[in-house]
Amino acid sequence: MCHRSRTRFAEQRRHQIEQQGQQLKAVDFFNMLNGPAFLATVDALLPEHRERIYTPTVTLSMFIKQALESDRSLQKAVDDWAMQRASDGLREGSTNTAAYSKARMRLPLETVQGLARMMGEQLCALAPNPWRWRGRSVKLMDGTGISMPDTLENQARYPQPSSQAQGVGFPQIRLVAVMCLSTGALLDSAMGPHAGKGTSELSLFSTLLHTLHAGDVLLADALYCSYFVMATLLAKGVDMVFEQNGSRITDFRRGHRLGARDHRVEWNKPPRPAWMTREQYQTFPAKLTLRETDVGGRILVTTLVNHREVHKNELLHLYNERWHVELDLRSIKTTMGMEVLSCKAPDMVEKELHVYLLAYNMIRVLMAQAAHEAGRHPRQLSFKHAVQLWLAWITRATAQLSPEYLAQMIRLMAQVEVGHRHGRVEPRARKRRPKPYSWLKESRAKARQRIIRRRSRRSTQRKTAQA
Repeated sequence: MCHRSRTRFAEQRRHQIEQQGQQLKAVDFFNMLNGPAFLATVDALLPEHRERIYTPTVTLSMFIKQALESDRSLQKAVDDWAMQRASDGLREGSTNTAAYSKARMRLPLETVQGLARMMGEQLCALAPNPWRWRGRSVKLMDGTGISMPDTLENQARYPQPSSQAQGVGFPQIRLVAVMCLSTGALLDSAMGPHAGKGTSELSLFSTLLHTLHAGDVLLADALYCSYFVMATLLAKGVDMVFEQNGSRITDFRRGHRLGARDHRVEWNKPPRPAWMTREQYQTFPAKLTLRETDVGGRILVTTLVNHREVHKNELLHLYNERWHVELDLRSIKTTMGMEVLSCKAPDMVEKELHVYLLAYNMIRVLMAQAAHEAGRHPRQLSFKHAVQLWLAWITRATAQLSPEYLAQMIRLMAQVEVGHRHGRVEPRARKRRPKPYSWLKESRAKARQRIIRRRSRRSTQRKTAQA
């Protein structure tokens, strides 16, 4: 390369870096939580209410704090609020949990859902180009299961999986989530019973199509590598990268060869499935032109068919980013403790689940702000570290804390980075053995009654023997 070309390339690179820096400076993620637009949206979503100690905003903030705490009992939440009122010089309140429990019931599910969805969409939209893939928004899709207490009400709406014996298992929700790769934000979710018509992962996915827009790129596992899913997304202008479904045979001798084990091929429309109407079936095209490539031990299927524009190794690198959705769901379920919900009624279970998702997006907003100020990518920061710092901040008398203290907390979030996880392999097994308790194969109420009857019988026998 000649000196003139190197100089011109250096100037172009310097101009690009300056533009990216100006774009980063123009983004203030934290304004999402305290800006007038956000507060106006909160007011619009809140229900009409009279003045109480537990107003909807107070109730929601206490509910969110419960989701992040290790002790998520009602009593702990009420005690913390009572001490907060005392430190603010307000009238002493009761530590009875009944009023707070009723306030949580009055809080509309639509309010929590709307706030979580709005926060995720805005955070994803604010992601600057350096955080995106080729300037495009990449979204991740996956499903998981959430357990809850074994009550009659929960079993009626979310019955336990058929593989579990009666009295042994727990009610379970199937949750499907759409995540933003750039920021980790949860854009939207759909839930349903673990079994039954219209409750499969693909059925729930169909209710989340509104989160995908023209120009987006979707990453998902082999379950989504279906003709009808891909045709639906192509009609919306969405590109995708999936792993090949194991039920489909890939023959690289067919189609138009693009390179070693890399070809462009046409998929014919399969026969109409039983669940699809004839009218719906006729709306799908007769053929799809797709690209199949064998790279890194995987066969990937994608709509990015131009091999000169996107090399197969870049496709592998992009698909490997799908692992972040597994980490995000782990952050919500394990780090935040949503793996097992605590509410005993299905309406409150759904509300509790969405409070967790709202709390997750709030932490992601703070992490985006920290990454933006430190010149890092949000995926480089530790989610657990951010949760720990946020809890340490809100347990202080926040009314007496200055904005500089908040800015310092955000700077501290950027100090702990996650390790490089490329190609990480971990066995799904535990080394530490559980305590040698017998399995409970009936409801806990029945087991308690059985123990009481046994004790009563023993007491009667002792009295008889003494007489």
